[in-house]
Amino acid sequence: MLSKKLTIKARETVRKRVYRVLRERILSGVIAPAQRLVETRIAREIGVSRTPVREAFHALEHEGLLKALERGGYVVRPIEKKEVEEICEIRAALEGLALRWAMERNGQRLIRELRKNIQRCEERLREGDVKAFVELDARFHETIARFSGSERLLELAGSLRRHMLRYRIESIYVEVNVKRAIEGHKAIVNALNEGPLEEVLAALRRHLEQSKEDILKYAFSEDRPL
Repeated sequence: MLSKKLTIKARETVRKRVYRVLRERILSGVIAPAQRLVETRIAREIGVSRTPVREAFHALEHEGLLKALERGGYVVRPIEKKEVEEICEIRAALEGLALRWAMERNGQRLIRELRKNIQRCEERLREGDVKAFVELDARFHETIARFSGSERLLELAGSLRRHMLRYRIESIYVEVNVKRAIEGHKAIVNALNEGPLEEVLAALRRHLEQSKEDILKYAFSEDRPL
C-alpha cells in the first residue's frame, strides 16, 4: 500500500514539473503563439514519458494557454487583442482594490517598499540591465497586492500578471518602455504620498493603460519597431 502511494505521489510530481516547465516557456515566449507542440518531442526534451506531457497539455488547455487541434495535437493559443484589453481592464479593477485595502492597512510602509523597488529598477537600468525590469516590475505590483492583506487577491493578481507577461514579452525589453513604466510607478507612489485615493487610482489606471498600449503596439502593429 505504501509503495503504491509513493508511486502515485511520484507521478503527480512529474506531472506538475512538466506542467510548470511548459507553462513558463509559454508565458516567457520561448514557445511562441500559434506554435504546434509535439508530445513525443516535448517528452524527449524534458526527459519524461508521454503520459505526464499529455496530462500537462490538458491542464494548459483548461487554463486557456493551449488550443486543441481537430486533427490532433495542440498549439499555443494566439494572442488576441480583445483578450489583452479584457485582462488589462480586470487587472486595473483588481489592483485598484488592492491599493485601496493596502492604504487602509499600512500606507506608509507600502510607500517605503515601493520606493525601494523603484530605486532598484533605476540602478539596474543605469547598469544597462533592461531585462531585470521584468522581475522588478512584477515585484512592484505584487507588493501592492501583498499589502492588501488578502491571499485570494494576491493569487488572482499574480495569475493575471503571469498572463500579461506572455503579451508583454516583446515590449517589456525596450528601454523606452521600461523608462516609461518606471515613471508610471513613480506617479503611483507620489499619488500615494500626496493625494487622495482618487488620484492614486487615476495614476494606477494611467500606468496600466500605457502598458496596454505598448503591448498592442508591439503585438499587433504591422510596422512595429524591431
